[in-house]
Amino acid sequence: MRSWSAPETVALPGNGGPLSVHDTVTGTLRTTTPDRTARLYVCGITPYDAAHLGHAFTYLVFDLLNRVWRDAGHDVDYVQNTTDIDDPLLERAAATGEDWRALAEREIQVFREDMTALRILPPRAYVGVVESIDLIADFVARLRERGAAYELDGDIYFSAASSEGFGSVSGLDRDQMLHLFAERGGDPQRPGKKDPLDWLLWRAQRPGEPAWDTPLGRGRPGWHVECSAISLHELGMSFDLNGGGDDLVFPHHEMGAAEARCATGTAPHAQNYVHVAMVGLDGEKMSKSLGNLVFVSRLRADGVDPMAVRLALLEHHYRTAWEWGDTSLDEARARLELWRSAAALPAAPDAAPLLAEVRAALAADLDSPAALLAVDTWARRALAEPHGDPAAPALLRDIVDTLLGVAL
Repeated sequence: MRSWSAPETVALPGNGGPLSVHDTVTGTLRTTTPDRTARLYVCGITPYDAAHLGHAFTYLVFDLLNRVWRDAGHDVDYVQNTTDIDDPLLERAAATGEDWRALAEREIQVFREDMTALRILPPRAYVGVVESIDLIADFVARLRERGAAYELDGDIYFSAASSEGFGSVSGLDRDQMLHLFAERGGDPQRPGKKDPLDWLLWRAQRPGEPAWDTPLGRGRPGWHVECSAISLHELGMSFDLNGGGDDLVFPHHEMGAAEARCATGTAPHAQNYVHVAMVGLDGEKMSKSLGNLVFVSRLRADGVDPMAVRLALLEHHYRTAWEWGDTSLDEARARLELWRSAAALPAAPDAAPLLAEVRAALAADLDSPAALLAVDTWARRALAEPHGDPAAPALLRDIVDTLLGVAL
């Protein structure tokens, strides 16, 4: 599947240091240790509605991570999926009378345009489920051959009991897992399952639903299997970092990791798991199911500068839940004007110390608020003392462009 256009970036003087992030599995701050090429997988959208600010915040966080790794001298092999066949998509298409394929393609295109406007570095591979049906079916067959899956009325389920270490990603106990599984699309009460926590790998065709012919029979993939199959195919086992919103810790990442371990006989699926906190609106998390959404595409259509949107998101640390408010854009616009005024000066104080500050802030668990404050301080000083190094304003532009993704 086609990705989106890549923004131009400029190499900065020297290199940044190693990146430390909060790993969900260990609950600790860990220094990432990629080889020359860092391998990154981020779970993508289900395209039944346009991308909202919660999505944008998640993909911006991993864009920062991508940029920090690149600045440290790594190549980054970035893979992202899109769930272009799933129950929510089919339900929306049925409710609106639109063909599900047309709905998915339209919303994927809106997502591409949003990511381009926000200057998110694109993945090397942007992979849809529909184009991966054979790959996923082969992966499910592999799990069945290893004794990790069983059939129930034509459907194929993964047996949670077959996965040593199940629960190690989320750290949840059984009662917590059962509660979240029921809440987040699982079917713990289905009769005939060996364990309520067993999950659907392959869904046999139901009347009126799309399906594909495979050696498993005619049907389509379950939800959690797509990312394990695609990530293993594109990146291999034990890639450097698996990311997404914190609502994916369980069941999605827990179950995907269990599948990968069973399929390969090795562990871990990913060296690090990083999860982004939810963005709220009116006291609730921003989500499609609740309908309390602020869309990036709507802000763009209203003439909002995408760089102001990006700055409004960068104001928040990725591990802290926050709420979008009436003043969010006003504050971001004021910051953008401050930075652009400093970047337009004929000369300014030396910006090399600023580069070191921004690098240090981002390397320390992607502390974007600290990075923004460092730029604010330098910009105010530059406007108060508009003399010094003629190259400093250009270096400011390169710093915030390359590391923070903000074009001045």
